[in-house]
Amino acid sequence: MSDNQDDRPEDISASHAPEASPEQQDQPNAVPSGDEQTAHVVPTAAVPAGETQPTTPIPPAAPSATQPTTPLPPAPSAGTTPVAPPVPSAYPAYPGTPQAHTYGAPKPPAGPAHAGQPYGGTPYAGQAFGVPASPVASEEPRKKSSAGRIVGLLVAAALVGGAAGLGGSWAGTTLWSTAGESPASAPQVVTVNNTDKVNATTAIAAKVVPSVVTINVSSGSSGGTGSGVILTADGYILTNTHVVTLDGASADATVSVTTSDGHVYSASVVGTDPTYDLAVIKLKGASGLTPIEFGDSSKINVGDQTVAIGAPLGLSNTVTTGIVSALNRSIEIASSAAPDSGSDGSDGGQGGQNGQGGQNGPFYFDFGQGQSQQQTTDTIKIAVIQTDAAINPGNSGGALVDSDGKLIGINVAIASAGGSSSGGQSGSIGVGFSIPSDIAKRVADEIMKDGKATHGLLGASVRDAASVQGATTTGAYVADVTAGGAAAAAGLAQGDVITAVNGVPVSDSVDLTAQIRAAAGGSTVKVTYLRGGSSHTVDVTLGTLK
Repeated sequence: MSDNQDDRPEDISASHAPEASPEQQDQPNAVPSGDEQTAHVVPTAAVPAGETQPTTPIPPAAPSATQPTTPLPPAPSAGTTPVAPPVPSAYPAYPGTPQAHTYGAPKPPAGPAHAGQPYGGTPYAGQAFGVPASPVASEEPRKKSSAGRIVGLLVAAALVGGAAGLGGSWAGTTLWSTAGESPASAPQVVTVNNTDKVNATTAIAAKVVPSVVTINVSSGSSGGTGSGVILTADGYILTNTHVVTLDGASADATVSVTTSDGHVYSASVVGTDPTYDLAVIKLKGASGLTPIEFGDSSKINVGDQTVAIGAPLGLSNTVTTGIVSALNRSIEIASSAAPDSGSDGSDGGQGGQNGQGGQNGPFYFDFGQGQSQQQTTDTIKIAVIQTDAAINPGNSGGALVDSDGKLIGINVAIASAGGSSSGGQSGSIGVGFSIPSDIAKRVADEIMKDGKATHGLLGASVRDAASVQGATTTGAYVADVTAGGAAAAAGLAQGDVITAVNGVPVSDSVDLTAQIRAAAGGSTVKVTYLRGGSSHTVDVTLGTLK
């Protein structure tokens, strides 16, 4: 966030115009850089000492039916500071604030650029998001704020959401439209009652909400709700396997999807990936949707801001905030849709001894408005981002985004203090989990291309190193190696303790399995292990989980 940011809009007078650089002085129409740049005004460049202003008068703006034809005053004499003339306009504006062309209103005619007039006679993209404020006296000290960042996010929301029809354009119009304007009728996307108190979370929500959907699934007398994120404009949606299969209860459930602006579509399942609890569905007859923007989940830090968006309990467009509570976390969770872990039982071993796995563990899928009726001892092991942003039943498949509104995770599970899934569901206790976006994107791309995703297979049976008698370190203890498997080919042997995969720490067998499954079948990973008290790293070309 820049220390130069101000929470008031720039005045269009020359007294508030930022000074141009020498390069900008050579380019009369150049737009100044920086967070304080106002989207709809090209400030007048100051005249450097020793230079004179050109004496050629600036021609008047082209006449039009809606813009007065009063000519501009001639250029000031050399050595004087030019003053931006007022901009006559027939377009509505907030009292006491610079003119802001409203979203959807007719644009002013094109004309020559001059101080105080939009460049080229037309407003910049995102100009509808000018924040209303009171006039600012030039002698008042400036206050620092995050206004520049917020406006930037809102402009991004307009640029991305504008193609989505009601979703993006409605959010923009509602946030900053003038009195008397009526946006197209649609369910509320982001509601703002006090435009003087809009914060960064509001801006993030305005950008992301049009890219998140509510999913309703039914099969016979069973049903549930979940969330999903839009991958493509023509309706590919990423969500969880347990959402579209009712946790394995149905392979052909009826799926309908409601977008943030209230459109309802029927959907078909493109493919599911029970190993990482991800699925892709396709809306029928959809177009012009707003795809989510992916972030890089490998670049986030503990403490970074997070925003969770989804439909807890079927309540669409719900926004909650928090931080990244932990990284390099892995959980083992009961899943009725869990696949066979492999013919040799590799990477499974005695995982779950740490109390995180199995039916009595604290981690559960949420099932929207319905409790899972499936009872199982099968589990999956997945790498997750831990967040304290409230994730409740129905958030599964929804978005976890960063402070730029970019996707960093797909919400998947919550922790429960109840200790048993048969005892009913609790809501958020501040411990929620999301599948990192880097993993989710790989799986989604493979499903869209081939209808299924691949996962790595190490070819070894492992257990928690801490449970081995005489253990002096944590990790995944190699109890057995499958002949001809990936581990054997790389030289791993019984008794080795694996401590990292691709630089990600491994503290037990669950961590190892989660990291191996996160990689694609046939890919190469770097495995760090201990043998005889010494640390070694080896490249392992993984097999493919069947």
